[in-house]
Amino acid sequence: MKSRSMNILIRLEELGFFLLTIYLFTRLPYPWWVYPLLLFIPDVSILAYMINTVTGAYVYNFIHHRGIALILYISGILLGRPLLALAGLILFAHSSLDRVFGYGLKHSDDFHETHMGRIGR
Repeated sequence: MKSRSMNILIRLEELGFFLLTIYLFTRLPYPWWVYPLLLFIPDVSILAYMINTVTGAYVYNFIHHRGIALILYISGILLGRPLLALAGLILFAHSSLDRVFGYGLKHSDDFHETHMGRIGR
């Protein structure tokens, strides 16, 4: 179990990642309002829980995996595809913001069990 100070440190680190995404967004050719408009779109993945908890966790974790987000962002930058970079950046920003608030990747047995601890404690 993580100590309270470690939990705070992790959340501050995630806040730093989130703030970095705001800066990186300014380097893309989109108006400022696109960022907040798209920021919570990844939460649509929660609808997969309507199938069952295993499928829900798999889809949710895939969408919230920052490795996938980085691949999309870097590919978009290297290929000169700003929309692809935007998609990766939004996924990364959203996942970091989730972790600032204590939400993490889901365990398949219970929606409330995450790699950051139990939600709602």
